[in-house]
Amino acid sequence: MSKSERNAFRLAAPALLVAAGLVAASPAWAQEPAPSPNATINLINLMVKRGLITRADADGLIKQAEAEASAAAPAPAAAPGGTTVAVPNRDGTVRVQYVPEMVRKQIRDEVRTEVMAQAKREGWATPNAIPDWTQRIKITGDIRLRYEGDYLGDSNANTGEFPNFNAINTGSPYDVSTGNANLPPQLNVDQDRERARLRARLGVAADLGDGFSTGLRVATGDGSSPVSTNQSLGGSGGNFSKYAIWLDRAYIRYKGDVADGLGLVVDGGRFDNPFFATDLIWDDDIGFDGLALAGAYDLGGSVKPFGVLGAFPVYNTDFNFASTDAAKMQSHDKWLLGGQAGVEWKITDDYRLKAGLAYYHFDNIKGELSSLCTVLNASDACDSDLTRPGFAQKGNTYMALRAIAPTAANGNGTTDQYQYFGLVTGFRELALTARLDLSQFKTLPIALDGEYVKNLAFDESRARANAVNNRGDDATGQPFGEFEGGDTAYMARLTLGTEQVRKRWDWNLRFAYKYLESDSVVDGFTDSDFGLGGTNLEGYVFGGAFGVADNVALSLRWQSADNIAGPTYSADVLQADVSARF
Repeated sequence: MSKSERNAFRLAAPALLVAAGLVAASPAWAQEPAPSPNATINLINLMVKRGLITRADADGLIKQAEAEASAAAPAPAAAPGGTTVAVPNRDGTVRVQYVPEMVRKQIRDEVRTEVMAQAKREGWATPNAIPDWTQRIKITGDIRLRYEGDYLGDSNANTGEFPNFNAINTGSPYDVSTGNANLPPQLNVDQDRERARLRARLGVAADLGDGFSTGLRVATGDGSSPVSTNQSLGGSGGNFSKYAIWLDRAYIRYKGDVADGLGLVVDGGRFDNPFFATDLIWDDDIGFDGLALAGAYDLGGSVKPFGVLGAFPVYNTDFNFASTDAAKMQSHDKWLLGGQAGVEWKITDDYRLKAGLAYYHFDNIKGELSSLCTVLNASDACDSDLTRPGFAQKGNTYMALRAIAPTAANGNGTTDQYQYFGLVTGFRELALTARLDLSQFKTLPIALDGEYVKNLAFDESRARANAVNNRGDDATGQPFGEFEGGDTAYMARLTLGTEQVRKRWDWNLRFAYKYLESDSVVDGFTDSDFGLGGTNLEGYVFGGAFGVADNVALSLRWQSADNIAGPTYSADVLQADVSARF
């Protein structure tokens, strides 16, 4: 097709679209009549514009003029299978252009492809043009590349003061008898590490209609840890081995208005944290299993109250426990029952406050001493074994769980003392969380947020009598003195700039101070980065992020933490990230 022919069809595009059946003639085209090569018709239209005659009278005169012009001029010849198009020139004359059928088909296909592509991008296609299900499915994902440097203090205690209770409780019990010269599994407290890490997540959500939706997400991770989806590159066996993918979210949701101004969200399955909280209690990656109801009431003014209720199974007993015994043992399921009430308050256009008071009741999470049981080897079970945590980081206070009967087979209690360890105290956490957003300085958003937590179930007397860690030095300098743990945690954080860096040139800077006593919160669910995870820590966090493109950001963070109670421990963590999302 020649250049002159393409230019002609650009001018004749509307007529071609109608002829090709891609669009219908729009009434809007007729609102302002185009100039005509017939001077009589132009004169009639001008008279209408000046209000000299009506539009109805003009239409009759124009039909008469067109009929006379058609009778006076011979019709142009058209080749078989082609189309003739009248193309207006710049000087007001009209040139008749012949369009071969092959070229007409090519233009029609090109226009159809371009129109449909634009329809999919902008979402204005008719239901018949794009399948309905494509409008109800949303796919999201993100990838984060991280360099992490973990730097442990030179003066950290490293002679057996930091047992790895998670390794013991998720593996074989440890023989605590005096005849065992081997230390239990230990945490790394003295050797620095550098790691390249990857986090990849892919999710899909579907709108089912009538307020119902569903979704699922898969993610990477070194293991099934509830507080991290990081995969250390070179880990899981190394040698470029493939990495595991875990089911990270899977839920059904209802969201709708149940009364005038009252909105309700119901989640069931495995879903995001439904509570207004910081990472002092709940790590940012944690998912909640169970059922949650969240409601907010719009009063039509500056105050909007909200509330959350939920029931979440923390641990469900193995159906066949104990597998080595003919007679099975009673279940010991663990649950979290949580509730929160709060308010969002628009103080002025530039000041917004959100605050909530939450209560988290962990049922059956405390360790219990077993009834007298016979243990001959590491595979034997006792009736309190299931009271041990299924996952832990570090910091909480532990006690021995098994009351092992002294027999001739174990040297009257001097050998084969295989022990598991459970939490020495229960957890009923009362948490006050608040956030103040200040947008008075339009180019510099400022946010202040904080959280205070008190463990109402903390049992200091039980800890003093039974704790095997979090003790100070005794008179001889050995770490078996008085119990030094506590039940309180708090944090304060200042954010300058955009809260979420998602667009190019978005940025933020953050500064935070955190203080977590040993048994203030469950160490298995709190932040996994600060102090390399867990409780019994206090220190500072500095960091910032910058958007280099839409949905691509760079960030840098430094965290410095020290032990509050017990043996000396400090850890500094440097994290440099490149994050991309879609």
